[in-house]
Amino acid sequence: MTPPRARTWGRRGHTPVIRVRGRSRRRTSVAALCCYKPGEPSRLIHRPRTHLLLKGARKSFSWKDYRDLLVRAHIQLGGPIVVVWDNLNTHLAAGLKRYEAEHDWLTTIRLPPYAPELNPVEAVWSLVRRAMANTAFGTPDDLDRKLRRELRRIQLRPHLIDGCLTATDLTLAPPTPP
Repeated sequence: MTPPRARTWGRRGHTPVIRVRGRSRRRTSVAALCCYKPGEPSRLIHRPRTHLLLKGARKSFSWKDYRDLLVRAHIQLGGPIVVVWDNLNTHLAAGLKRYEAEHDWLTTIRLPPYAPELNPVEAVWSLVRRAMANTAFGTPDDLDRKLRRELRRIQLRPHLIDGCLTATDLTLAPPTPP
């Protein structure tokens, strides 16, 4: 994660300097779902994944990782789910589309191309990045710990997840009978 910059303070005339050790051979990716159901507290389901930066190794989530996240969400939520995907190339993979077609408990809606303002998860990433601004991590494990702590903090505050939906100007509407 490229560290975001935020304001800081220091003695007048002295620029604050943070020393950071060399680069790591690890990369952390996180996939998340904001879950909303009228009458119930909002939930955040996430799955972090660490990748080793080796030649030929995958550096991000595969469609199978997203499938596993959907299965986990289906089990945790105990019912059918509607997923709103952005147009990430992994979300458009043939294997994931085939999986979606084979399971009647899964309904998929696609956002228009490049519409992050309609995706509540983007607001979650904004909250996480803001909490981690101006932090120099000594090791990749420090980064992972802080990331999990921030995601857990959001999970325990449903009003933050509700705020992420409010930021999109979208609303929940019960399905209309046919």
